[in-house]
Amino acid sequence: MSIKTIFVTGGAGYIGSHTCIELLQANYNVIVYDNLVNSKLESLRRVEKITGKSITFIKGDIRDKDALKNAMTGCDAVIHFAGLKSVGESVENPLLYYDNNVLGSLCLFHVMQELSIKNIVFSSSATVYGDPEFLPLTEAHRCEATNPYGETKLAIEMMLRALYNSDKDWQIALLRYFNPVGAHESGLIGEDPSGIPNNLMPFITQVAVGKRKQLAVFGNDYQTPDGTGVRDYIHVVDLAKGHLKALEALGRFECDAINLGTGKGYSVLELVVAFEQASGQSIPYTIQDRRPGDISACYADPRKAKDLLGWEAELNLNKMCEDSWRWQKQNPDGYYV
Repeated sequence: MSIKTIFVTGGAGYIGSHTCIELLQANYNVIVYDNLVNSKLESLRRVEKITGKSITFIKGDIRDKDALKNAMTGCDAVIHFAGLKSVGESVENPLLYYDNNVLGSLCLFHVMQELSIKNIVFSSSATVYGDPEFLPLTEAHRCEATNPYGETKLAIEMMLRALYNSDKDWQIALLRYFNPVGAHESGLIGEDPSGIPNNLMPFITQVAVGKRKQLAVFGNDYQTPDGTGVRDYIHVVDLAKGHLKALEALGRFECDAINLGTGKGYSVLELVVAFEQASGQSIPYTIQDRRPGDISACYADPRKAKDLLGWEAELNLNKMCEDSWRWQKQNPDGYYV
C-alpha cells in the first residue's frame, strides 16, 4: 500500500510544524490533530504560507477515542508527536504525564488497530537513556529514564514493540531525538514556549531580544571542558527531514529505536558564544545551582540513522543560532502577532 495521507498528532507544535513543511513539500496529504495546549494554530497558517499548500486541522485530544476515530478514517500512516514534554513539570505532576502521554498513546494505538492503520513514526527522546554509562550514546545503551517524562516515552516505546511482536504487519520507527534547536530559515515558524522556557536556545533568544534580563546557567562544576552541561544540539529542520526518511523507510527494518542527533556535543557556554557570534547580541548570564535530574553530558552516535534511513544531520551550530535569532527577532512575542 502506498502511503499518501499522514495523520500528525501534535502537528501544530515546534517539531510537528517543521515536519509538516517537509511532508507537504514531498506531496503528502497532511491532517494535523492537536489540542493546542502547548501550541498555536498560527504555526499551521504559516506552514501553509511557506509551502503554498493546505493542511486539514482538527482540534482534539488523543485521549478522545471517538474524535480520533472520526479524524483518522482514511489515513495511511501516523506521525505521533502529541505529548507533554517538560521534565520539571513531569516530576511535579507525574500522573498528568502518564495520563496524557501513556494513556493518550494507548488510545491512539487502539484506534489505529481498529482502522487497520499500521504505519507509525513515534517521537521518542534521548531522555529514555538516563545518565549515560558511555558516550556517544548508541541505541544499545540501557534505558533507565530518570524522570516521569522519560518514563512515559519509554513506556510508549515498549507498547509499540509489544504491538509489533504480536502482529508483524505493523511498521514502526521509534525516533530518539537529542536537543532540537533552530527554526525554518524563513523566520516564519520556530520554537514558541509558553511561560519561562525549559530549553536553552529559546531562553538565549529571549535574552537577546530583551524579553529576559539574563540567562541562568545551571551548574558550572560538571566534568566537562568548561564545567557546564554538554548536549547534542540538532537543527529542527534536520530533525523534520529525519521523520520523512523514517516514513519512507517503514517496513525496511523491524520495530527499532533510532537516534537522531549530530554526534557532536556542545556546552552551554559554547552555545552562548556561538549565538553571540551569529546574532551580534551580547548574552549576559549568571551561574546557578545544578537542576535536579540534569546530567553532565549527552550526545548521540548517529550511525544507525545513516545506515537504516540514509539520514544524517547537515546543518551546523552557526546555522542553528542564525535561524533561531531570525525567528525570535521577527517574532519577539512568538505567534502572538
